[in-house]
Amino acid sequence: MGDMLGIDIGGTFTDFVLVRAGRITIFKRLSSPDDPARALIDGVASIGAPPLVIHGTTVATNALLERHGAATALVTTVGFADVLEIGRGDRQSLYDLAVHRAPPLVPRPWRLEIAGRRAADGHEVEPIPPAALDDLIARVRALPVASLAICLLHGDADPTHERAVAQALRHALPQLAISPAHAIAAEPREYERTSTAVVNAYLMPLLDQYIARLSAALGALGVRSLRIMSSDGGAMGPATARALPARATLSGPAGGLVAAHHLARRAGFRRIISFDMGGTSTDVAWCADGLPRSAASAVGGLPVSLPALDIHTVGAGGGSLARLDAGGALRVGPESAGADPGPACHGRGTRPTVTDANLLLGRLQPDDFLGGALRLDPARAAAAFAPLAAALGGTPDGALALRRAALGVIRVADAAMERAIRQITIERGEDPRDATLVAFGGAGPLHAAALATALRIPRVLVPRHPGVLSALGMVLADVTRAAAVTMLRPLAALRAADIAQQIAALAQPLRQALVADGAPESAISFEAELDMRYQGQSYELATPLELDPQLDTTTVALQQSAAWFHQHHERRYGHRRDEHPLEVVTLRLRARAPQPDAPAATAAPAATLPEPIRIIDAVLDPVTGELAAVPVYQRDALGVGATLIGGAVVVQLDATTIVPSGWIARVDSALNLVLSRADAAPAQADGAR
Repeated sequence: MGDMLGIDIGGTFTDFVLVRAGRITIFKRLSSPDDPARALIDGVASIGAPPLVIHGTTVATNALLERHGAATALVTTVGFADVLEIGRGDRQSLYDLAVHRAPPLVPRPWRLEIAGRRAADGHEVEPIPPAALDDLIARVRALPVASLAICLLHGDADPTHERAVAQALRHALPQLAISPAHAIAAEPREYERTSTAVVNAYLMPLLDQYIARLSAALGALGVRSLRIMSSDGGAMGPATARALPARATLSGPAGGLVAAHHLARRAGFRRIISFDMGGTSTDVAWCADGLPRSAASAVGGLPVSLPALDIHTVGAGGGSLARLDAGGALRVGPESAGADPGPACHGRGTRPTVTDANLLLGRLQPDDFLGGALRLDPARAAAAFAPLAAALGGTPDGALALRRAALGVIRVADAAMERAIRQITIERGEDPRDATLVAFGGAGPLHAAALATALRIPRVLVPRHPGVLSALGMVLADVTRAAAVTMLRPLAALRAADIAQQIAALAQPLRQALVADGAPESAISFEAELDMRYQGQSYELATPLELDPQLDTTTVALQQSAAWFHQHHERRYGHRRDEHPLEVVTLRLRARAPQPDAPAATAAPAATLPEPIRIIDAVLDPVTGELAAVPVYQRDALGVGATLIGGAVVVQLDATTIVPSGWIARVDSALNLVLSRADAAPAQADGAR
């Protein structure tokens, strides 16, 4: 692996993982919310630029959540201007009579209709009148917009009309950023296609400016190549990211899952739950047979029909703010203190957060945070918690009242994260008792053992560098690109030759795109999936399709896909109908060029357990709330085989790990810290299962 730098911009910190001369170096800087690129550029300048930087950005995500993208117009078929507002008609809060929906990204006056129509099978029902194009150009020219999306009815089946409209507008209005839906999401379902095209158009000017500025600044520092992390766990070149910014809507969380999956496999654990608790939110995912992939995602309630990793997010992080609601109930998040002002104990904030609660309970140590680079302020944390403690009925013993309030905040945050893990496991038919919880993010190892206890998860894996794992995932990310084509045909009516022909048509532009993003052509491989369903259903399952190296497929492969579908449909939904005909909705092809493996951490076996650096009074178990004297160990001093009996606290530059009473922590050969219940069998790899 050559020299490279992975960078993840989080809500509180910007994380850096440098691979240079076969060694890994990590460091963190406070994020700069007013200008996310500033902390990144300053960090690169401080270490000396490597030739390649891979960056996970929250620019696209924040733009959608905060609605500060470009002024965008939409061109659609006559009668479909309101599809963005109609949506699917579903309600997240079924019984909320005062439910409020965010307004669409495109206001009604900027949604323009044009005559012309294609049928569901793609044939032309009504051509686009030439005069309609001239009129459309005049209407668009009169709008104060910088970007434009095009989504015409059934453009996924035949994009001829969309191409004609895009070509005319690009010729007449070259200053506009134009996103035709067929070039972004060539799939059925008009609402999702429209939303994806609009999201892409809404983000294009913003990402274009950000990446142009970043590329120039990094180039001046000596960086020769820049890649951006995409939502599907791969990386893409700047040109791709600027043309398809909707691929970066889940850029940051994807990196953490990639690294968690990679390191868990290396350690021998196949079935994992990734648990990434950062400063603003917590991301969880279930992995059993590879990375969990989804054909679509949603950000801020906006559907995006592009491949993404299946990650569930809740608003509970180290910076999540605690408060009492109107009914007097304790709430934690989703609002966050972020990096500015940050938690009260960082020196600028004034409101109580989860980080402040951990400090007041002794779970965080003031002098060990960021290796001592940022000293936490217990007095300021106590001052922030004092009003909350009083509102909760604080006793005359101020310290006890503060501790009880802090304990309540930890319990509420843990409950939110426990619900999130239940949603991706138990509610989907998966058993967390047969998995390993991979804990990372700056706050993940603080809360992991408590969640594992509540969910009866038998072991917890804390990687060597948990606080910067998302940045490490950037370094490990393959270069990827995906494409899809609508099929909408019965499986029985498809021939192997039909599939092979479609795959060949998709493969060549994908190969060219990866080469343009810097991938060697010889390293490119392909993976195929069929979105299948029982005829009459309105939802699909992504079903693997085996390919040979020549990108051909066989009847046997189609039969294998059908068998896989029946089996997993029963697993997911509790029933199967082998005799019922199947329908193929979409064919998907994914191209990837793998990165070389990152160097593994190594160390000599530990002859003896080192002495603790201090003994502290701390509450490690949020259920009992018991204050006890516990030792604090420096993780850098723990060699291979070192074993800790809980309760104990392990500190390092990028995270703090809690080992509660009743748990044992052991350092494995890759310097992962593996926690298991003291009354259970020793933690063993499950790779053979």
